[in-house]
Amino acid sequence: DVQLVESGGGSVQAGGSLKLSCEASTYRYTSMGWFRQAPGKEREGDAAIDVDGFTDYDDSVKGRFTISRDKDKNTLYLQMNSLKPEDTAMYYCATERGSGVLGAKLFRTSEAAYGSYIWGVGTQVTVS
Repeated sequence: DVQLVESGGGSVQAGGSLKLSCEASTYRYTSMGWFRQAPGKEREGDAAIDVDGFTDYDDSVKGRFTISRDKDKNTLYLQMNSLKPEDTAMYYCATERGSGVLGAKLFRTSEAAYGSYIWGVGTQVTVS
């Protein structure tokens, strides 16, 4: 299976910015996305991007977060601006296992499919 390694998390004050990166060991011809999980809460999808570059965002991050991917570097990014304390969570990147069948929105929102995704180990974001 492909390996995913996230980086870029940290501690920032409210209103600040962070840019997360997720490097894949091989290029993924599938949708990829960023998910968060706060203590005591379910994992939820913030943003996803499909192989054609179409994106989908949760309403809570629209206008603040931007997802992108660099195919040459096999890397997925999440630019996070105007961070809020409620954005504090562990952030994970994920990709479909095998050939891609889900568009960005379904990839982000199909909770029943999360168990089939390949996940990174996560990077912590803390906003105070």
